[in-house]
Amino acid sequence: MARYLVVAHQTSTSPELRRRIRQTVQIYPGSEFGVLVPATPVRHLFGRAPGTSKGLARARAREASVLIEEEGGILVRCDIGDSSPLAAIATELRENPGYDNLIICTFPLGISRWLKLDLVSKALKRFGLPVIHVVAQAPADDAPPPGP
Repeated sequence: MARYLVVAHQTSTSPELRRRIRQTVQIYPGSEFGVLVPATPVRHLFGRAPGTSKGLARARAREASVLIEEEGGILVRCDIGDSSPLAAIATELRENPGYDNLIICTFPLGISRWLKLDLVSKALKRFGLPVIHVVAQAPADDAPPPGP
């Protein structure tokens, strides 16, 4: 049985991530998932949601956990991490070993701050785990989001 670490923030309940979780569970029944939402600074998020970085990250983590369970995945962990997604992943993998794959969900190139940071390539090189990159559709708004 495979264990996946899902790393997302504003894309944590996207249809694209939902579809990837569903496909994974269909192909690999019994798949386990951990959810990690970096506490991205509010100023980097699309829109102006009220709350703190950690509070918003906690809410997103809960929402992603529900999505995973709705799609038949086995939720083993749910947490928030450092504001740097790479540092958040490093901490999670160090403190909770046993993941076989990373699923990183971002907005598309050009509007994703995580892609501007080259997160997917850096995670692949640094952690040596297969990385599944899910690209969520951009929010329907004229202003591009500067967030994950």
